[in-house]
Amino acid sequence: MTKNYKELLHHIKAFVFDIDGVLTSGIFQIGPDGEPIRNLNSKDGYAMQLAAKKGFIVAVISGGKCEGVKASLKRLGLTDIYMGSSHKMDSWKDFLAVYEHAGLKPENILYMGDDIPDYHVMLSAGIGAAPANAVPEIREIAQYVSPKKGGEGCVRDVIEQTLKLQDNWMLDEDFSW
Repeated sequence: MTKNYKELLHHIKAFVFDIDGVLTSGIFQIGPDGEPIRNLNSKDGYAMQLAAKKGFIVAVISGGKCEGVKASLKRLGLTDIYMGSSHKMDSWKDFLAVYEHAGLKPENILYMGDDIPDYHVMLSAGIGAAPANAVPEIREIAQYVSPKKGGEGCVRDVIEQTLKLQDNWMLDEDFSW
């Protein structure tokens, strides 16, 4: 019998997210220097930094490159940031190798992606999740499709569900945002 995604959330120790289409809407403007301008959701940011403070590994694997986004993610406490990843499975394998000594296995990882480059990584993760506006091929293989769209709180949705289920959602008095 296959477990539903809520049962699988008990085993999650790490979150890995795509950026464009997950942490952002996937729509961006081009700045005067030719670099894309991306908008990140502060509620997603809050959930990511809380998960990191609570001891979860939070990482991103993205085909895009943006130093501003990378700097923002580092301020949230993320240390595993794979940008410019033309083959996400290579970055996924690198990520797994970093935490192999700590006993982190694919079944302990929730990966959220929205498009074809995320396909194989989603199949490799313990839980493959997608925002509501992911492409059909990704929604089809996802164990969980958030009711929230990319850039509109889908990251907060999966982190909040996981932390609440593991009795880890609320901040302790000594944490600050």
